[in-house]
Amino acid sequence: MALLDKDGVRLVVDDSVATVTLTNPAKRNAQSPALWRALAEAGRSLPGTVRVVVLRGEGKSFSAGLDRQAFTPEGFDGEPSFLDLARGSDQVLDDTIAEYQEAFTWWRRNDIVTVAAVQGHAIGAGFQLALACDLRVVADDVQFAMRETSLGLVPDLGGTQPLTSLVGYARALEICATGRFVHAEEAERIGLANLVVPAAELDAAVADLTAALVAPPRDAVVETKALLRGAVGRAYDDQRVAERAAQARRLRDLAGLSD
Repeated sequence: MALLDKDGVRLVVDDSVATVTLTNPAKRNAQSPALWRALAEAGRSLPGTVRVVVLRGEGKSFSAGLDRQAFTPEGFDGEPSFLDLARGSDQVLDDTIAEYQEAFTWWRRNDIVTVAAVQGHAIGAGFQLALACDLRVVADDVQFAMRETSLGLVPDLGGTQPLTSLVGYARALEICATGRFVHAEEAERIGLANLVVPAAELDAAVADLTAALVAPPRDAVVETKALLRGAVGRAYDDQRVAERAAQARRLRDLAGLSD
């Protein structure tokens, strides 16, 4: 049974695994502010039993990015158009973009591991949504592209940090500035994709990875994810301190001595 099914987003939970699906294949899962609010709501709706969240898109494309209707004078029904937002105050514009970003931030929470199952196009906001996840399993027909610069914009939905972390500054700049496509073989080679499989095998590959992720004790995975996420910003000696503290917590827990 779906815990949420609205505005192009469906959330289904099966014990420790949740699946978030983009459900507008007729528009290649193009994104809108309403979809972003639904994604943020999906994150808030996760039961505490969930350990892994799988993100997928229905149809031939994961997500073709922002719905271009956002740039029309009329925008979306009940929503200010992007042109109207641009005419507003700096504070309103900043607050609005911050609200949009909430759809992309919760995927990196330490208490869950998130997996994007990506096929076909993952363009702009679609690319950034795939980057929001911890891991990416992709079909061999995948096409990543950061096309914001071609519209005179910048990637602003949280994708620049994970992209740079994965592929390095120089390659991230080249991908973003040119807006070119990154196909499956390159995505795996440069670290964007954890695994590339034939499109027909995508669901099975994601299921295998999900089973492997829920096999170890939950707290060990949570502590390990927190360690790895913090490693980039820590000096080597500080990371060793963090490792010791995390291991002490795990040992006390295993010995039944935790508070």
